[in-house]
Amino acid sequence: MAYQTTNPYTNEVVKTYENATPEYVEESLAKAQKLYKQWRNDPVFTRTPVLHKLAQIFRDETDSLAKVLTTEMGKLYIEAKGEVILCAMIADYYADHAAELLTPRKIDTIAGEAQLENHPLGVLLAVEPWNFPYYQMMRIFAPNFAVGDPIVYKHAAITPASALAFEDAVRRAGAPDGALTNLFLSYDQVSDVVADKRIQGVALTGSERGGTAVAEVAGKYLKKNTMELGGVDAFIVAHDANMADVKAIAPRARLYNAGQVCTSSKRFIVTANHYDEFLESLKAAFSAVKMGDPMDPETTLAPMNSKKAKDKLQAQVNEAIAGGATAYYVHEPIDDDGQFFMPTILTDIDKNNPAYGKEMFGPVAQVYKVADDDAAVELANDADYGLGGIVFAGSQEAGAELASRIETGMVFVNTFFSSLPELEFGGVKKSGFGRELGQTGISSFVNQELVVKRDHPNDDETGGLILPHKF
Repeated sequence: MAYQTTNPYTNEVVKTYENATPEYVEESLAKAQKLYKQWRNDPVFTRTPVLHKLAQIFRDETDSLAKVLTTEMGKLYIEAKGEVILCAMIADYYADHAAELLTPRKIDTIAGEAQLENHPLGVLLAVEPWNFPYYQMMRIFAPNFAVGDPIVYKHAAITPASALAFEDAVRRAGAPDGALTNLFLSYDQVSDVVADKRIQGVALTGSERGGTAVAEVAGKYLKKNTMELGGVDAFIVAHDANMADVKAIAPRARLYNAGQVCTSSKRFIVTANHYDEFLESLKAAFSAVKMGDPMDPETTLAPMNSKKAKDKLQAQVNEAIAGGATAYYVHEPIDDDGQFFMPTILTDIDKNNPAYGKEMFGPVAQVYKVADDDAAVELANDADYGLGGIVFAGSQEAGAELASRIETGMVFVNTFFSSLPELEFGGVKKSGFGRELGQTGISSFVNQELVVKRDHPNDDETGGLILPHKF
């Protein structure tokens, strides 16, 4: 695995990085384990000031941090700055709320005075993707730093500079040595680190393929893990949807971050009464995009992250069309050598088509026509994935009723999808398991230790079980 920064707009190879040596991996794990032993009995408030400082660094250095993202994976500069600010919000959120979220929970029981205490679990391994290099790291780092779990992490091979920039910011915020360590690991080294007895948990955000491989090793060695994987999120246009709102949001839901978002809308499921109007509006929006330098504020669609990703998406589109899909719209080619994918709309995709239920990670929209709202929900649920989704209906109440019937982890009604510190993030089915962010996110890797106390032993003890006084 070569860790290399290649600008997808200029195709320039900026820098190549060497893999971590076995000696550095061992040194990093040893430091992290030593820090965990120290943190095990330290209160949360001793760590949270670092998170506030980290948030301030991200705010003060928004422009320079954002430029790293744009250079490495082609993200629009305005979107890159938004990612940096979101990271600051996450750091501040856990700095402000971690102590409250980790407060012991008292239990009413005849056994005595009982409570569940939240303690650090141990050293964690994070395996993170390229599409949101800082955000993905912050949502695993901030809550677990507050808990007291040191982290070693393997970032995507195409975003090594982002990985180093994040590590440097954490260090400058005052985090102790061993709190967060970037490791440029090979695939074999990832398995070795997961197997290491000092690793107590594994968090991965990425593809189904990567999640399966890492989860298999984690399961073999009985390591707790969370998996945030892909999605084929549905965007349902109900029979009574306000089409002005739909037209404003639908293009953004597919083209944000060049369509390279696990929670972006990939299947537009439209009731028959709106279908033609929807297609025309989406075509107009797709044709109006401006592709170019992602640093230019006039550019509205960035290049894809790499030639490899662009070629894979094109192969998927070709396969879909060969399988009977209609290319309703394909943007005219542009005169640019960057890794741009021409926005495409596919229709007439039946269940026998290779594209049916498959994630297309880029600016390609699949549009389906259904008879009514019930058929829309049925089609939305006919997928192996269940990460997010959007529903547009005549009222938020009607939309929420449809949303509750969709087999997925997150649904947004009459609005664009959001990721905020207080909102739990995660999916079901092959989209993974576990949650990040919010209250659930900070509980993913804690030792919920039950402590029961009383002044004298319970007299009713039989076979090791404490029984009530009366049966």
